[in-house]
Amino acid sequence: MQQLQNVIESAFERRADITPANVDTVTREAVNQVIALLDSGALRVAEKIEGQWVTHQWLKKAVLLSFRINDNKVMDGAETRYYDKVPMKFADYDEARFQKEGFRVSATGYRASGGIYRS
Repeated sequence: MQQLQNVIESAFERRADITPANVDTVTREAVNQVIALLDSGALRVAEKIEGQWVTHQWLKKAVLLSFRINDNKVMDGAETRYYDKVPMKFADYDEARFQKEGFRVSATGYRASGGIYRS
């Protein structure tokens, strides 16, 4: 884990020079690995330790780097299209995978006039 943290810390120091076109493989893989660990719940950006909330800055930096290394792209959803750097969480799920993992996802939010988001 320390090696992963070192890669993230080093990349964050040179973040102004990192683009989707020039990011090195080691940095891209480290950022993607951290995002996967965060998604799985194995790591948390913030957690309560001995009654105090602690922010793990290197994990926060990995999330911020993920925005530097990925371009926005158009993504199609069931009811609309999206333009973002973060892929839709369940884009590669099919019915069997939803059933296997034992949860459902429903469309509960929409953009109201005036830019207000409601769910």
